[in-house]
Amino acid sequence: MNTRRTFLKGIAGTLALPSLQSMVSAAPVAAKAAAAIPTRLAFIYLPNGVNLDLWRPDGNENTSESLAPLSGLREHYSVMRGFDHEKARANGDGAGDHARANATFLTGCQARKTSGADVRLGISVDQIAAQQLSHLTKLPSLELSTDPPRRSGNCDSGYSCAYQFNLSWRSEQTPAPAERDPRLVFEKLFGSGDEKADNRRRHHQKSILDFVLEDANRLNKRLDGNDKGKMEEYLTAVRDVERRIEQAEKFRVEAPEELRPNGVPETYREHIRMMYDMLALAFQTDSTRVASYLLAHDGSNRTFPEIGIAAAHHQLSHHRSDPDTLQKIAQIDRFYVEQFAYFLEKLRNLKEGEGSVLDHSMIVYGGGIADGNRHNHDDLPLILAGGGNGTLKQGRVITAEKGTPMTNLYLSLLDRMNVKAERIGDSNGKFEKIAS
Repeated sequence: MNTRRTFLKGIAGTLALPSLQSMVSAAPVAAKAAAAIPTRLAFIYLPNGVNLDLWRPDGNENTSESLAPLSGLREHYSVMRGFDHEKARANGDGAGDHARANATFLTGCQARKTSGADVRLGISVDQIAAQQLSHLTKLPSLELSTDPPRRSGNCDSGYSCAYQFNLSWRSEQTPAPAERDPRLVFEKLFGSGDEKADNRRRHHQKSILDFVLEDANRLNKRLDGNDKGKMEEYLTAVRDVERRIEQAEKFRVEAPEELRPNGVPETYREHIRMMYDMLALAFQTDSTRVASYLLAHDGSNRTFPEIGIAAAHHQLSHHRSDPDTLQKIAQIDRFYVEQFAYFLEKLRNLKEGEGSVLDHSMIVYGGGIADGNRHNHDDLPLILAGGGNGTLKQGRVITAEKGTPMTNLYLSLLDRMNVKAERIGDSNGKFEKIAS
């Protein structure tokens, strides 16, 4: 377990804290060396392709109409061009591009076409990192989704639902299922680990902070002014997420449990942001250094009433170049980018050392299909955000040679975390144009 963090402890509660300079300054030399700020890595999946004309920058500036919500963060991300997922193509297996897009995105492997239990794919990049870094954090990795989970059944032209609803794979045959319920994510991060004690806490409507208050007050006396402010902001953020989950649980719409579990908010925007908030807290507290987030599975027919779109996303993606349909796709693209901007802004505002959590992170945002009408898997829509602890040069458009496997980029990102990997799926080398 990583020793660089401080914990608040109390009866039925243990709360990891962000890095506090007061604690590092008072630590022995060896402990200070161990307190070097870690690099984090997250992958966020965007379904069904995009309106490419409005997504892609015109020239070398890393902005476009669809990416406009990121305008205040331009120095913190780059638009990536030219990366392919060749193994998401049919390659003799016929239809099923949506299942393959999801399956290949983090593995670079061709999914065995089966709707049975004999699935076969490959280990995903996040799990390669998790296996080598698991001894350093509370959670080896964090898998999130805003879709209901599915691990079996026939989902896309003869492909198992396991491919379409899981980004992360621990082995060729074992996905790492994503968590959709914010309450369960919160308990993973902040619960005591004693299920009975945590259930009693919730039953009596007690906050996790109630159980660590005495320890927090003691620690506060040892902190300087900056760290006291940082501590207060952090505890406020934890309580804010906890309250929002409680609110969702209290007023949830009656629905089958598999469709609307305990803490899922009523609106999609709030659900996405709540998950982003907890991912930010997980990175801030070094509870994990590796995460994946499936915004929606490829082929999703989700509607977007919050932005006035009643038509289903997947159906719209088959736009046949219709201008009205393409405009609706652009609205959905922008909706997702707005939520991504919210996440990056949150990471930028979390101060850590001389920089921010965003400065010390690497965030891959994109999808396995470029144009939903063509179902193509080349020159995919892709953003790389964060400073990678000073190893990434951002604020530009970075173009790979035509046909470059996306897994080449992943190898280079693993390098920056000191994770050793000779190959990921169909990789054939490292991509170093991202270097600072």
